[in-house]
Amino acid sequence: MNHKLKSEAFTIYLILGSMFIAALVASNLIFQKFFYWNPFGIFRFELSVGILPYPITFLITDIISEIYGRKKANQVVIAGIFASFFSMGIVLIANYVPAIDNSPINNEIFTKVFGLSPIAVLASMLAYLFAQFIDIRIFHFWKRITKGKHLWLRNNFSTFASQFIDTLTVVSLLCFFKVLPWSLFSTLLISGFLFKILIALLDTPILYLIVYLFKRRFNLKAGEEIELIH
Repeated sequence: MNHKLKSEAFTIYLILGSMFIAALVASNLIFQKFFYWNPFGIFRFELSVGILPYPITFLITDIISEIYGRKKANQVVIAGIFASFFSMGIVLIANYVPAIDNSPINNEIFTKVFGLSPIAVLASMLAYLFAQFIDIRIFHFWKRITKGKHLWLRNNFSTFASQFIDTLTVVSLLCFFKVLPWSLFSTLLISGFLFKILIALLDTPILYLIVYLFKRRFNLKAGEEIELIH
C-alpha cells in the first residue's frame, strides 16, 4: 500500500475513532431520560435515550477490528474511557459552579439533569470496559476460526455476548447505587438487551457494505488488515 493510501486509511481511522468517542460521551450525558418504543404492538421497550448512540460504538469497533485489527480497536476503546471520565470531570466542575440569578438554567435544574452523571458513568464504564473488550476478543476469535470469512457470524456472536454483559452490568450497578429502583431491573434488562440485539441484526448489512468499500478501496484480501504506522 502506497503512502497516499496509508494516509487516507489513517484519516478514516481518526474519523471512526472520533465518532466512537462522541457517541460514547453523548450516551453518558443523556442517559437520564427514558422512553418507550412499541413496534407493531408486539413488545414494549422501555429504554434510556442513552442507549440510542451506544450500539454505534459496537458497530465502529467491529469495523475497526475487521479493517485495522484488534490492537487499533482496543486503542479506541481506551481512548473512549479517558474521554468519558474527562467529560464527566468537566460536568462535575460545572455542577459545583454557582449559577447567577438570571441564568436560564439554575443550579437545581442543572443538578437534576447532570448531578447523577458521575455515578452513572462509573456504572457505564465498568460495563462498557467488560463488554467492549469481550466484543473485540470474541470478534477476533471467530475471525481466526473462519479465516476471515463469515463476517455476519463474528459480528453477531461477539455483539450478542458483549451486549448482554453490558446491559446486565450497567443496570445492576445503577440499581445498586440507587440511581434506578430495583423494580425496573428486569424490565430495563430485557428491553435493553433485546433492543441491542435487534440493532445488531439490523446493522449487519451496514457492516458488510462498509467493509466491502474498505476492501475495494484498499485492495484487502479476506482476513487482511491495514497496518498503520502512526
